[in-house]
Amino acid sequence: MATVNPNAPAVNSASLAAATAAASKRAEDAKNQFMTLLVTQLRNQDPLSPMDNAQFTSQLAQLETVNGITQLNNTLLALSGQLDMTQSMQAASLIGKGVLVTGNKISLGSSQVDGETVKVATPFGVDLISSAQKVVVTIQDGSGRAVRTIELGATPSGVLSMEWDGLDDAGQPVADGAYSVQVAATGAEGVAVSSEALTYGKVSSVAYASDGVRLDLGLVGSRSLFDIRKIM
Repeated sequence: MATVNPNAPAVNSASLAAATAAASKRAEDAKNQFMTLLVTQLRNQDPLSPMDNAQFTSQLAQLETVNGITQLNNTLLALSGQLDMTQSMQAASLIGKGVLVTGNKISLGSSQVDGETVKVATPFGVDLISSAQKVVVTIQDGSGRAVRTIELGATPSGVLSMEWDGLDDAGQPVADGAYSVQVAATGAEGVAVSSEALTYGKVSSVAYASDGVRLDLGLVGSRSLFDIRKIM
């Protein structure tokens, strides 16, 4: 079940209203102070050298600019609040689904299928910023020793989902446990292409925190909604 507080929209709206009211009061106070200073300036100006129309118009334009900025800030606050709540509702629909997020962990276990032991590894992925001519994926054990190397040919940019059968380069099953993934991609003439490994997690709950929407992915930990690269 999502851990989003059902009262969160009301609380957020109340906070937004309070912030908007405070901003409006500051703008009104600034306007009153400006008008007081302007009237004082007009009363005490030199009769032989009065303020010209251009200067007077310029000061009024400055006041309108301040008011316009305040109104823009209020609008942005309202839009930000609406966006936050929309993200919370969208994130809640992810509960129970698998996702690929930034990370390089793989978990390998065993299961029985028709009386035979079968290795089962969590999915993982590769995120390529641009297309590559060659991609090398290396799976390492806990000590950093490479147990499996997977070479891919020309690969387009984007997120590529991958699975590991739990076998090493010699075709032998490896021990259950935690493994990691390293990715190296190259383009034309061997130029390195920016790439990133992705790890798998299952969304068990969603929380609305002060730093935005957070997803509980179990052993993967709490991650931001923006860490998601693919929904499985």
